[in-house]
Amino acid sequence: MIVLKIDPLNPEIELIRKAAEVIRSGGLVAFPTETVYGLGGNALDPKAAEKVFKAKRRPMDNPLIVHIADLSQLEEVSVDVPPEVLDLAQRVWPGPLTFILKRNPRVPLETTGGLDTVAVRMPAHPIALQLIRESGVPIAAPSANLATKPSPTLAEHVIQDLDGSVDVVIDGGETFFGVESTIINLTVSPPVLLRPGPFTVEELNSLLGEVVVPKEVAEGGQFNVALAPGMKYKHYAPSKPLYLVEKKSIFKEVVKRLRQKKKVAALCSQETCADVDEPKIILGTSENLYTVAKNLFKSFRQLDTLDVDLGVMEPFPERGIGLAIMNRAKKASAHMIIHSVEEADKLADS
Repeated sequence: MIVLKIDPLNPEIELIRKAAEVIRSGGLVAFPTETVYGLGGNALDPKAAEKVFKAKRRPMDNPLIVHIADLSQLEEVSVDVPPEVLDLAQRVWPGPLTFILKRNPRVPLETTGGLDTVAVRMPAHPIALQLIRESGVPIAAPSANLATKPSPTLAEHVIQDLDGSVDVVIDGGETFFGVESTIINLTVSPPVLLRPGPFTVEELNSLLGEVVVPKEVAEGGQFNVALAPGMKYKHYAPSKPLYLVEKKSIFKEVVKRLRQKKKVAALCSQETCADVDEPKIILGTSENLYTVAKNLFKSFRQLDTLDVDLGVMEPFPERGIGLAIMNRAKKASAHMIIHSVEEADKLADS
C-alpha cells in the first residue's frame, strides 16, 4: 500500500496522476471527500466494483455511490434525467447530496448492488474532483472502512481498517463534514429521503417543495431493500457497546448511576461535558451541531481506545444536521436507548 500525502486545497497534480493510473488499471484508491474518506474504483468496471466490496467485506446488495466531476458525466452513468433534476444538480453540485437516478446500462450491476437505479454525486473536495478528472472515469466509492465500522474522517482510520486491501491511500487531512452525504431518491414523486446528511431536509424542502422522510430514516431503522448505502445493514458501530440517552435532561444522572458499578465514557457536547468527570469524549459544541457531526465517527473510534465497559451518548435535536447525527448514532448503538434513570440502574446491575 502506498500513502500519498496531498494538499487538500491545492492538490499536487503529479501525485494525483499516480493515483489516477491505479484507478484506470482496475485498482483501489482511498481518498478524501468533503464528507468522509471514500474507497474508490472504476465505476464502469465490474471487477473493480467487486474489489471494493471484498476490501470492505461489504454485502454485495449494498450499492456503491458513483462520483463524477462534471455534469457531462451524468449521462455516462444515468439515463432519462429530467430537466428539473439537471437544474437541481447545477444548483447543489459539487456538494454532499447524492441523487438516486435510473441506471445507464454502462454501469455494471456489480456497482449498483444489482439495482436498475444508480446513486450519483459530485463531491466538493479538490482532491476528489481532480482524481476523477485525471482518472477519466466515474469513480464508485463507498466509505473507506470495514463494513459496520465507523466511517473514516482521517487517512489513519483508513489504514487501520484497510491496510493490505487497498493500493493507494491519499492523505488529505481531516474531512470537512464528518458524516456521509445526504441521499435522495429522485426516481419517484415526491422525492424520498433515503439517508440524512450535511444537506438538510430543510434545505431540500426549500428546493423541492416536498420531500418524504420515511420513519426508518427518522428512527435510524433499516430497510428491507437497500436502494442506497446505509439503508439495510448495521453501520458506524464502535466495538465497545454504545448507549444513547433519550432525554438530555437525564444524561448526567444516567452517567452518574452507571458509574456506580461500571466504567463508562461519556460522549457529550462541550457544554454538557463541562460538568462531567473523565473519561469523557467531547463531540463538539451544541451551539454548532456541524462540529458534532465532524467529530462523531472519530469519537466512536476513540471510544474503542478507552479502558471502559461502554459509552453513553448525549442526544441532540433531530433537525438540521442533527437528524443525520442521531440517525448515525441510533444505528451505531444498535438502538440501545436509555429512557430513564431506572433503566440506567438496571443496566448498571446487569
